[in-house]
Amino acid sequence: MRSSVALWVFAFSAGCGAGQEREQLLAKLPPPTSELPIVIPIAEAHSMPYPGMAAPFFAEPMVPVRFENPGGMWMPHQILGHQDKLKSLGLELDPKLLAEPTSPVLGAVVSLGGCSASFVSSDGLMVTNHHCATGALQYNSTATTNLLKDGHIARSREEEKWNGPTARVFVTQSVTDVTEKVLSGSATIKDDVRRYKFVERRQKELTESCEKGKNGIRCTIARFNDGAKFFEIEQLEIRDVRLVLAPPASVGNYGGEIDNWRWPRHTGDYSFFRAYVGKDGKPADHSNDNVPFKPPHALKLASRPLKEGDLVFVAGYPGRTNLYKSSEELRDAIEWFYPRRIRQFESYIKVIEHVGANDPDAKIKGASLWRGMANYLTNTKGQLEGLARTHLLEKRTAEDGTDQGAKKAVNDFVASMRPHREKDAALRELSSMPRLLSAATTIVRMAEERAKADKDRHPDYQVRNWKRLEQGLVTLDKSYNKALDEALLAHALRRIQATDAHDRSEALALIVGKKIDDAAIGELAKRAVDETQLAESAKRVELFSNATTTDLKKSKDPLIAIALKLRPLLAAAEDREDKVSGRFALLKPKYLQALGGDALPPDANSTLRVTYGTVRGYKSSEDKPMYRPFTLLSQVVAKATGKEPFDAPQGLIDAYLVRKTGPYADEALGEIPVNFLSDLHITGGNSGSATLNAKGELVGLVFDGNYEAMSSDWQFQPKITRSIHVDLRYVLWTLDAVLGARELLLELGVSPAFSHP
Repeated sequence: MRSSVALWVFAFSAGCGAGQEREQLLAKLPPPTSELPIVIPIAEAHSMPYPGMAAPFFAEPMVPVRFENPGGMWMPHQILGHQDKLKSLGLELDPKLLAEPTSPVLGAVVSLGGCSASFVSSDGLMVTNHHCATGALQYNSTATTNLLKDGHIARSREEEKWNGPTARVFVTQSVTDVTEKVLSGSATIKDDVRRYKFVERRQKELTESCEKGKNGIRCTIARFNDGAKFFEIEQLEIRDVRLVLAPPASVGNYGGEIDNWRWPRHTGDYSFFRAYVGKDGKPADHSNDNVPFKPPHALKLASRPLKEGDLVFVAGYPGRTNLYKSSEELRDAIEWFYPRRIRQFESYIKVIEHVGANDPDAKIKGASLWRGMANYLTNTKGQLEGLARTHLLEKRTAEDGTDQGAKKAVNDFVASMRPHREKDAALRELSSMPRLLSAATTIVRMAEERAKADKDRHPDYQVRNWKRLEQGLVTLDKSYNKALDEALLAHALRRIQATDAHDRSEALALIVGKKIDDAAIGELAKRAVDETQLAESAKRVELFSNATTTDLKKSKDPLIAIALKLRPLLAAAEDREDKVSGRFALLKPKYLQALGGDALPPDANSTLRVTYGTVRGYKSSEDKPMYRPFTLLSQVVAKATGKEPFDAPQGLIDAYLVRKTGPYADEALGEIPVNFLSDLHITGGNSGSATLNAKGELVGLVFDGNYEAMSSDWQFQPKITRSIHVDLRYVLWTLDAVLGARELLLELGVSPAFSHP
């Protein structure tokens, strides 16, 4: 075990706090003992890359680089084409276990509908990231019981907290290529919107056939690479999900937004859920009579220490990448979409913080929205910086410029759709940001769709989705705060007002009237939120379930009136989106074939993927020293200031100071590893994904990427693209030494090393 010398080095050469805070930390430390090794010699201490960061741990690689990862988030069946490479890297399991969605390895990996998770016990226990539990923590928080800050530990099944009616676990049962069934005959249709509707109808028919007679099964006909391929994804949908354990934010979100997307990291980004089903073993709505789900497979915990150079995998459900977008699609991202999103998120974050500063309820209700925006804000800034640094637009423009076929056709079409992009984006923002206006928009659309035959309805409003939509309207209570909603509505309208006249959405004049100024917008927002009846969940559900368009037009509810005015604009924007999808259904198969076709790993689209690589450090630039691939417990303590986001629990600090490490310390590192790096290709949606070793055992959870390589959604960069994982050993140590989660450890098959009062 490393000594307190490490902490003295960090405190004085790196700055773990300032002034009195630093003195308070140093006062807790025993005198340094020179006979014990130092984690970082003073000569290696470097200046802080950004405020609040402890000194990075630099070192040359301990093992030679034997693999230059080309990147790629592979569909399971594609992994068989990599088995020779995997065996050369040390694969110790049958490659088929990584190629079959229902295998003992991949069969344990699930989607939470935005994050990934994995079964780790025969009683439906799942492990995922702490930030993937934000919704569950918010759902169960109040102004006086803030689980977002304090976390939650269930000492028994009765203490597990329901995640709410919209929480889901999706267990993939099969993946089938249905491209021919979906696209056959579509190429002869000349009109883009009609072509899209044709493809959409095929998708709905296949979905209905897939789900027919199957209780608890959810099917999706997923689009790959903008419609170049289609796969039928059949999944078991579990509807009762409960929070078992989430550490306090001082562990699970240690470093907060200061450290977000950065390395070194020292974050215990983990939590545990449990899936419940009816007594018959089939998915059921939440009930106290439900029992834990018995998954067919659960991951085994690592049986040996992870080390630098080891082969690792991530299996999960990555959200979106853009590896095969055309040069004009990339230009839109760089010159319009990303700058717009940065301005949007920066401004909304200020609104949420301002309202929440003096309103504890608003602070809790806005927490999930705030954290999501803050997370994507940093990500977007990194994407823009990375794309500029690598000159990808110039390179892709040069590549596309030599093509007179599918690439040119895609680029010309993308350019033709630009006149409407700002108006449509502002409209979507307005109709979705204020919670109650979003609900009103759903109610108005539901009334319109209910009048149609189910086969003619928009897919989101078919009968199979009614219950989910209704549950969303009920759950809205957990994110609605009157003052916050008024502020969000006013801000969305003011952002439209500030737009150049030629790009300004007609929505502003429709809603506010002829006299448009700051005062008029404020008055409109206040009146709409004051007078609406939609703050009552029962009213929202009643209108959603029964109201016709005629009924709604008679309503005096101001938010319903606004939603009705917005509906024609939203319908026109949707037609433009359908036109894009219809044209891409014709062009993208040819475009992708020119790039490499089926040999390529498809862009991420929230379906099951496997990515592989090695545990490996990196240089942030060629003139900088090499980052080591592991961070350490001593660094967590060294960064502690006692104030958010570096407010490590006193119990954690005390456990470190008395060398309370048990079996969790790494012999080679000399102490407990916290986070580690690998050269895997991941993106949003991978959060909570299982990180597996060469034997297919759980060694950690991926939760982040490095800022320097945020543009890896567009281009993988082997030398600097890194994923950041929480080490299983730190998870187990905090469960044991800090949180005293004895029952959970025993369920995981781990004998607790420490006793607690």
